[in-house]
This record gives sequence, structure tokens and C-alpha cells, in this order.
Amino acid sequence: MILILTAGFGDGHNTAARNVAGGLRRLAPNEEALVVDLFDIAHPALSPVMKENYQMLITRAPSVWAWIYGRSAKVSFDGSPDILAGLRKALAGLLKKHRPRAIVCTYPIYPKLLKQIQATGVVTPPIYTVITDSISIHPIWFIAPSDAYFVADEDSRKSALRLCRVADEIHVAGFPVSLDFLDQPTPEESASPHGKILYLPSTGLKHVQRTLASLRPLLLAGTKLTLPVGKHASRLYHVVTQFVDSVPDGSVEVIGWTNRIPRLLQTHDFVICKAGGAILHESLAATCPAIIDYVVPGQEEGNAELLTKHECGVTTTTPEQTGKEAARLLANNRAEARRMKANMKALSEPDAALKIASWVIAHAP
Repeated sequence: MILILTAGFGDGHNTAARNVAGGLRRLAPNEEALVVDLFDIAHPALSPVMKENYQMLITRAPSVWAWIYGRSAKVSFDGSPDILAGLRKALAGLLKKHRPRAIVCTYPIYPKLLKQIQATGVVTPPIYTVITDSISIHPIWFIAPSDAYFVADEDSRKSALRLCRVADEIHVAGFPVSLDFLDQPTPEESASPHGKILYLPSTGLKHVQRTLASLRPLLLAGTKLTLPVGKHASRLYHVVTQFVDSVPDGSVEVIGWTNRIPRLLQTHDFVICKAGGAILHESLAATCPAIIDYVVPGQEEGNAELLTKHECGVTTTTPEQTGKEAARLLANNRAEARRMKANMKALSEPDAALKIASWVIAHAP
């Protein structure tokens, strides 16, 4: 059995964990891959509150989160009081119950817990860490050693080497996206005479409202907009309804919860989204350029840099700028969107989950 440890602070950690598990099940159907959010086990009542507060900080108080993020680079978790006690106890219980032959971590503090458990005389299995940061890797990923690290790209490997000097332990594998990205769409699925925009709204209500308004001229000219609202459905209901009523019938497809994000990315000309590690690497896997309309200070800056540095996307600071960039990507028969798509092919790693799973299977005792 292989234990995969994650935490629901942002989508990237859970996405990576879920897709590594999918890779393991694809390559080794008889191998159990158990995904666990240790915070949910150790603190079932507190965990949802912590995650809600995290979401509140990154959207409503980004400067406060930037300060916390910067300060956390100096945290060692070795002092008193022992704030990791509950997590450590929960992890020790999992080790005793399941006796995994390997542990894959997609959240940074878990190797520290395992090191503390080892100090009590308990033998623990090899630890493999999947780093979900890009380029600007946070030092907390190396708060305790792992037997191997997996990073998304060569720039991230260089950043990791400044924190961990053992080059042989750091492997470039890509970000583990869904295996659905390996299935290619038909030309008919991608066809659209005036272009198709995918917009994943996650910012504040007024920001979303202004972004939609900036896209209205494009929709009036025949462009199609796909709007997966997911967990934001109730929050955005009135804004989205009002907007849909203001544009031609059939211009907007509103989607609730969906598992079609891979196919939507593959069949649209570009995506408008925040700089989350999961979604930007999914856009790379699908070669779908991104207009990045929000960057969480610190932790998401490297994700945005990865795309903009290689001219696979752009970052905007206002909804009106987002609309202008959307028009630019669609102009001249989508020439700029096509150029960005071509640039993305060199960075696309739709089989990253299989690469990581294959390595873990081969090296776990």
C-alpha cells in the first residue's frame, strides 16, 4: 500500500495527490493508493474553519497572507508549544494501521512529522515529495528531508537546488494532472468560427461582474463563453444571470460542478483564471493559453511567471485589461492564441502523474 498525504489549502495539493493516486492505480491495479488529508483526521472540527480562513485571506486580505507566507519560511516547528502534536499522532496511527511501503507527500510539513516519528524509534517507509510550487519554491518544502522530490519544470529544479543541494534527489516530472489530458479531443469539439473563451471565476463579486462586462463586446461579435461556476454558483447567481440576459442567446454556457475541465481546456482558445498551481499546469497540459486575472502573493507568483516567461499566458491587473487581452488573443483569426499554444507544447506534460507513479513503484521497497 502507498499512502498519499495532502491538505486542502488550495486546489494544487489535492489535485496532485488525487492524480498521483490515479497514476498508481493505472500502472499497478493491485496496489492500494490511499489519499488522506491529515488535517481532516487530526482536527475534524477545526480543519474546515482553517481552510475557510485561508480562502478568506488569499482573496480578501492578500497583503496579510503575503506577510504570513513570508514569515513561514523561517518556521521550524521545533519550539514549544508543540503545534504539530495532533497531526503527528494521526499520522502515527495511519502508519500503524496501514503499514505503507511508501509515502508520497503533496503538502510540505509532512516530512517533518515523519522525522519526528522516526526520532521516537518508529521505522518509517521512504518519503517522496511532490512539490506543487513552480519556480519560486518555498523553503518549507525542505523543512525535513525526503528520499526524493518531484518538481514541475527545469526552472523549478534550479530553485529547489538552492534549498536542497543533493541534485540526484530532485526529479523533473511535470505537475501531476488528470490522466484525462492524455485523451485528445476531435477537431469538431474545438471548432468555433469566432472563438471560445473558458472563464473560471474565483475572484470577488465585483471583479467577476466587471470581467464579464469586459467580455460582452466579444460575445456580441459571436465569440462563445463557457462559465463553470462550481462552488461559486450561489455566490455568483445574480451576476451571472444578469449577464446572460444581456448577451445573445447561446453565447454563454453556464456549468455547475463538472469533471470536464480537462476537455474544456483542450477545446477552448484560452482560459481566464487565477494563478493556481493546478489550473495553470492543467492549461499547460492542454496547451490552452491563460489570461491570469489574480495572483495570490508569494505562493502563486512562480506559477504565473512560469507561463508569462515562456509566453504561454499573460497577467492582468484589472477586469478591463482582461477584456483587452481576450480581444488581442482572438484578433486576426486567433493568431496570438495560436502562437501561445505552440509555445506551450514544449512545456506540456500530460503524463506527469504516470511518470511519478512509475518512479514510486520502481523505487519503493
